[in-house]
Amino acid sequence: MRIRFLLGAAALSLSAFAQAELVLIANPGIGVSSLTQSQVSRLFFGQTEQLPNGSRAVPVDVAGAAKDQFSQQVLKKSPEQVEKYWARMIFTGKAKPPREVKPGDVKAVVASTPGALSYVDKNQVDGSVKVISVTD
Repeated sequence: MRIRFLLGAAALSLSAFAQAELVLIANPGIGVSSLTQSQVSRLFFGQTEQLPNGSRAVPVDVAGAAKDQFSQQVLKKSPEQVEKYWARMIFTGKAKPPREVKPGDVKAVVASTPGALSYVDKNQVDGSVKVISVTD
């Protein structure tokens, strides 16, 4: 039993260490350079489709661990809470979840989609996308 606990603790510390430093990225023509955490949440929960400058936003989710990390760190919800929220919105016909893409496709999708917003590991950012700062 003690060995199991130690292995579990080691796995937890490794997974925390392995987490990427996510940044919010956007199509270069988006026209904003920062958003509040609340604005990002409202966009990714389908509560608004507009950026503060009035232009249309197109949130794009990333499949896998990055989505879970984004949910917890930026949306301030567990992956399960986000899943339940979208199940309710879809069932009632109130909203559709953001398009979900593979991690390797996210920059190309954001770069080619006007108004697109998504998230990637900070080390993956290049000139094809714009980094948007997220403030409290």
